[in-house]
Amino acid sequence: MTGTPGPATTALVTCGGTSRRLGGRDKTREPLGASTVLDHLLAALPAAWAVLCVGEERPTCRPVRWARERPTGGGPVAALAAGLPQVSTPTCVVVAGDMPFAGPAAADLAAALEHSPDDDAVVGTDGTGRAQPLLAAYRTDALLAALPEDPAGARLMAVLERLRSTPLELPAPCTLDVDTPEALARARHIVGA
Repeated sequence: MTGTPGPATTALVTCGGTSRRLGGRDKTREPLGASTVLDHLLAALPAAWAVLCVGEERPTCRPVRWARERPTGGGPVAALAAGLPQVSTPTCVVVAGDMPFAGPAAADLAAALEHSPDDDAVVGTDGTGRAQPLLAAYRTDALLAALPEDPAGARLMAVLERLRSTPLELPAPCTLDVDTPEALARARHIVGA
């Protein structure tokens, strides 16, 4: 990957959900090597970017600002509605906090959006072509305008459908989300833990 992100980007990291498939535990707090799933992601995001995490505040490996979705556990669209008003950069890269290897892809997504002036978003896709709206670069104003009036429980794909977007296929393991015991074991294998 060869993205060269500009500083006019904020990373908005969603980390407020609990995983039913992971026994209801907070996926982002799971140990991964010498850190956590969330810290592994945060450490790999471009150092020049501001980072805003949406979820329960906690210590992290780098300075971040925090927001909280309403209601708590209201889903990814509620997380975006809580975080986006605090984003002052023209571009934001939305990343799920349970994607520990997405940092390099975030930079590539921002660079791709910078080179796609007619698009509102560049959305990561996995090896099967499946869109990953929680691993995508967005024009901040366009994403904010696409949010529904009542974001709690709203479908993220419905928000994405309101935007002009281009897919960008990303290599594994960038799109690995740690939402099952098997995925967590795979992430630990990747980091040698």
